[in-house]
Amino acid sequence: MFQSCLICTDLADGLHRLVDFVPDLARGGLKKIIFFSSAPLWEEGEVPRIDTEKVQKVKELLNKALLDVPERIEVKVEVASGKPLDTIPRVLHNNAVDVILIGTPIRSLLEEKFFGSTSVGLSKLTECPLTIIRPQLITTYTREELSLRCQHLWRYLLIPYNDGKSAHYLIERIKLYLQKYPETSLKKCMLISVVDNVGRQAVLKEYRLQEAQEKLESVKAELEALGIIVNTAVREGNPLHEIMDAALEFDISAIAIATSYRNSLLEFTAPSFANDVIRRSWFPVVFFSPKK
Repeated sequence: MFQSCLICTDLADGLHRLVDFVPDLARGGLKKIIFFSSAPLWEEGEVPRIDTEKVQKVKELLNKALLDVPERIEVKVEVASGKPLDTIPRVLHNNAVDVILIGTPIRSLLEEKFFGSTSVGLSKLTECPLTIIRPQLITTYTREELSLRCQHLWRYLLIPYNDGKSAHYLIERIKLYLQKYPETSLKKCMLISVVDNVGRQAVLKEYRLQEAQEKLESVKAELEALGIIVNTAVREGNPLHEIMDAALEFDISAIAIATSYRNSLLEFTAPSFANDVIRRSWFPVVFFSPKK
């Protein structure tokens, strides 16, 4: 689905382990990989300055990615000093990439307000989609498990769809990448629509479920025309709960979400849906940032 990737790591999120799996990332469709880390500034004096010793140590660690590079695959390593939300946009300005891979721990809304979230902050600064992976998982994968994960990062996407503006935007962005890279690593997707519980009104319930299925069938035809396998499911209940259950049931690689609104919080059927997925999903999340 993507051919160029910026992998951002703070060396505590586990993503630096990927330097040993460049061939597997290449098998997953990547042809250009940039490993990047922001080293904190030295702040013991009155004026913050670049910690050259720290920068050098980080470079030495990430440079392992350059040791086993398959033919026709480009790999770069970049290290800067400063805060990630200051340094990452500068790297993106100098390197065009299709996706940013970043680690974000599971946090509550209160923790996010106090400590911040690089992924949410970054989504407001760039149109480049983010693939968000949980450090709690990637640090515990065996080498064999991590090898397979690198090959299948975007193999099977779960796509929530409710026929709203953000859902249309999400499908638009996925179709764009499928058209851009016909020989894609994305092999299958699961379109899922969740209908709110309508109580005892059986006729209304049946109508809404049927309407949701018809809308999914229309989107399914659009995606199948681009050469991928598309499954569909319509469920009733809480969108977040049903989507997490479906991710387990269908053995998906990642959940894809988006918002079409840059000047508001992320939204789905409620303003907090996409934020809830980013904050609470153990599954990798592919978030398509809104246009500037």
